[in-house]
Amino acid sequence: MKKILIYLATTLIILAAGAYLILNEKLPSGDNPQKADELANKMLKALNKTAWDSTNVIVWTHKGVHHFVWDKKNQMVEVKWDKNDVFLNLKEWNKGKAFSEGKEITDGQLDVLRGKAWAIFCNDSFWMIAPYKVFDEGVSRKIVKTEDGTEALLASYSSGGVTPGDSYLWFLANDLKPKAYKMWVKILPVGGVKATWDNWKTTETGAIIAQTHILGPMTITIENLHTGNDLTAVKVDATLFDKIK
Repeated sequence: MKKILIYLATTLIILAAGAYLILNEKLPSGDNPQKADELANKMLKALNKTAWDSTNVIVWTHKGVHHFVWDKKNQMVEVKWDKNDVFLNLKEWNKGKAFSEGKEITDGQLDVLRGKAWAIFCNDSFWMIAPYKVFDEGVSRKIVKTEDGTEALLASYSSGGVTPGDSYLWFLANDLKPKAYKMWVKILPVGGVKATWDNWKTTETGAIIAQTHILGPMTITIENLHTGNDLTAVKVDATLFDKIK
C-alpha cells in the first residue's frame, strides 16, 4: 500500500510539473518604448480616458459578492462583503472605520478588516480600470510582436497596488479597445494566463469600461456599474463618507 501511495504521489508531481512546463509562458521582453507609448495613448483615446479622469464617483459590484462606492475625487471608498462594511480614507488610514453585522469594530480586528478591504479594492478595481493605469507612476511600456504579426502592449508595474512587479500584455481589437491580456502576476503559479475584456459599457460620465472577463473556466463580472460627478448622481447618500473625513 505504501509503495502504491508513493507511486501515486510521484505520478502527480510529474504530471503537475509537466502541466507547468506546458502552460507556463516566459515573460516577453518587448522593445520600442516610444512606439508603445503611442499605442497606449491610442488605446486610452478609444476608452475616453479624459472622461475617466473627470469621473468623481463610481459604484459597482464585483462577481456578485463585493460591493463598492468609490469617491475617486475625495479618495474614499466603501467596501462591502459578507457581513462586513468597511470605509477607507485613502489619504488618512487611521480614519478608516469597519462594521460587522452593523456593529462598529474598534479592537484589533479593525486593522485586519481595513487591510482586507484594501486588498479587495485593489484587486477588483484593477479588473475594472486596468487599461486606464498604463501610464501610472512606476509603469514601463514596451511593444511585443505577436505570432500573427500584430503588436501587443506590455505594461510592467514596478510599484502600486498590493502586488508590484506584475506585468500584463494587452491585445487590442481593431477599434483599439482591449480584447484580452495575458498576465504574469505573483498570485498565479504560471505565467501568461489569458483573460478577455468584453461587454464594454459607456458609463454616465462617458468613461468606457469592460464588464465581463473570461479567465479559463471562470467568468468575472462587473455589475450595477454607474458613474457620476457626486454621490447623489449614483443614488448614494451624500453624507456616506462624513464619518471618515
